[in-house]
Amino acid sequence: MKLSTVNVRAAASATDLIFEALREAIFAGELKAGEHLRQDALAEMFNTSRIPVREALSRLEQQGLVKTERFRGTTVSALSIEEVEEISEFRALIESEVIKFAVPNMDESTFAKARQYCDDFATEEDPANWGELNQKFHYALYECANRPYHLVVVKNTFDRVESYLRTLLVLTDGMGYAIEQHLAILAACEKGDAELAAQLTKDHILVASRRLINLLKEQEAK
Repeated sequence: MKLSTVNVRAAASATDLIFEALREAIFAGELKAGEHLRQDALAEMFNTSRIPVREALSRLEQQGLVKTERFRGTTVSALSIEEVEEISEFRALIESEVIKFAVPNMDESTFAKARQYCDDFATEEDPANWGELNQKFHYALYECANRPYHLVVVKNTFDRVESYLRTLLVLTDGMGYAIEQHLAILAACEKGDAELAAQLTKDHILVASRRLINLLKEQEAK
């Protein structure tokens, strides 16, 4: 098992550190779908007891990133093509509404922050950082919606497919499309056109979804 670990025996929140390490490993593909996560082995790797490990795994299960089954223990969750499609459809619906709420509340500081993340995403050479920068760009715009519950749902659904989206960006020309669409969404926001920003956001997610599903089908066929 490939996993970046730290000694968390004296940490203030061992659960948080383990949760973040496992979450990032899943997103990066270091922990594969179907891989078993043994509590005793993880506790030894992180030099801690099984209690924070169990709590971290419980949080990951709440987000749908792992699943625990009787007699099988905890494994990294795998999404079917149908599940990827449904999650993407849901993201397109809710994120287009969130940005519609957000546009009237945006100001120059919002645009500056989003523009910086957009630039960072476009120039980042390490694929491991693409997913995080992509998410930060969108959230810089969404947070102006003043809809905290919506944003929690957005984050959870995004997390469910992040590892798949990273694969899409690495194995296809998805970066070029994503950068182009980010700039278009940002321009619509700067013009105060909430309807256009919402439509572009919806298209952005659905086109990426179609590309991802085609990629998954090709991999499945092989």
